[in-house]
Amino acid sequence: MGISVYVSATLRTFVNRNARIELEGNTVRDILDNLKEEYPDSRKGLFEEDGTRRPYVSVFVNGNAVSVKAEPDQAVQEGDEVLLLPAIAGGAPVESVISDERRKEVSLDDSEIERFSKHLMLREIGVKGQKRIKAAKVLVIGLGSLGAPVVQYLAAAGVGTIGIVDFDEVSLSNLQSQVIHGTRDVHRPKTASAKDSIKAINPKLCIEAVNEKIDADNIADIIGDYDIVADCTDNYKSRYLINDACVLLGKPLVFGAMYQFEGQVSVFDAQTGPCFRCQFPSPPPAGLVPTCAEGGVISPLPGIIGSIQANEVLKLIIGGGESLTGKMLVVDTWNLHTSTVSIHKDENCPVCGKNPSILEIEDFDYEDFCGLKEEEDEIPVEGIEAEELAARIERGEPMTIIDVREPHERAIHRFPNAIAIPIGQLARRQKELDPDVDTIFICREGKRSILAINTLREAGYKGPMYNLKGGIESAKNIIFSNEGAWL
Repeated sequence: MGISVYVSATLRTFVNRNARIELEGNTVRDILDNLKEEYPDSRKGLFEEDGTRRPYVSVFVNGNAVSVKAEPDQAVQEGDEVLLLPAIAGGAPVESVISDERRKEVSLDDSEIERFSKHLMLREIGVKGQKRIKAAKVLVIGLGSLGAPVVQYLAAAGVGTIGIVDFDEVSLSNLQSQVIHGTRDVHRPKTASAKDSIKAINPKLCIEAVNEKIDADNIADIIGDYDIVADCTDNYKSRYLINDACVLLGKPLVFGAMYQFEGQVSVFDAQTGPCFRCQFPSPPPAGLVPTCAEGGVISPLPGIIGSIQANEVLKLIIGGGESLTGKMLVVDTWNLHTSTVSIHKDENCPVCGKNPSILEIEDFDYEDFCGLKEEEDEIPVEGIEAEELAARIERGEPMTIIDVREPHERAIHRFPNAIAIPIGQLARRQKELDPDVDTIFICREGKRSILAINTLREAGYKGPMYNLKGGIESAKNIIFSNEGAWL
């Protein structure tokens, strides 16, 4: 019996880039077993060594989550939709997070009544709802592609106090999707650029800018006074750190994530439903799933996902409506496919379960949890600087260059004489490497190439291997600047 399986964008590299595939089987376990047989690359990316699926991969049947234990007994039949969803990351009407006392403390002047007249006309918002919006304090962490529309729409809606957190500067490549910044803002701190844009929308708002990187030491102080947190970051360490802080401080978290053409939105509120860890107990191995910075994103997608995030924030402020608490909305703009899947609270969750083990943020090692820390007994990956690699190429030294980037990335910056091998194929294609010469691994930022080297080590390859430090990003101004043939 053929079952239609929809594969989330970040997992498609393991199934030959297919968005939807047909697989035979009567149970979820049958489907996953046949997936491994038909797409061998999925064994490394989606499954553990014992054959069970990795914790960062969730399976849904018709929008309902299926646990690993339930897979053998979960029947599927023709017409069902099976969704494979990774961490990139039933609702009910909710009460407002803003109390009546706080609402009554604010008033709307004549200019605000005119400015927000379209809101005041809505029965669900009205004067009371708009006062709640004005009284609210919302923190937006990350001022990139997602943070830009979230901040803009919250400002336009009249959220009285908006906190903005980012440690980065605006770059030219940001302007394709980060619409809160302009050409004149290149090299400015993102917090400064965003603050100017927000003030241009509504100068009466209180904007609290934090130009620093969040970590376990400062996040509690940063989040403390806000009613709602919007996670607009782009890395797993921040995702879990923000989630845990919100659970421990009792703050609702509006989550957004995206990759290429696909986005996810949910509301994680451990007081009324599951948290991020309930759905995704652990992140994928470092470098296995590329970020939007590595995999790209179509420019309208952040506007779509960010607008939905802002909408969820406003619903929490106003009260009423159907929240995405206990649900995740998945939007694939390229294939015009949307899914709303249920997320259930995990009683064994280490931060919001019945017997939590994470009681203080400072006590948890997020670097180690997200695979960003080298173990003491782990053999360090040797790196090579871009300048040295360029010099060796000029001298004609024998070497093998392996490019583990996606095809669309290689089309932008072609590396001559490099062999393109996806990470999932490295183990079975290691015979294409010469163990008597150095093998240089390259990717966009030098992260996936480290995973590639460790993958080959596990597979028993003994030849010398080096990682291009900083990836193509560090090399393009050196290698790609002099000869057209390099492009």
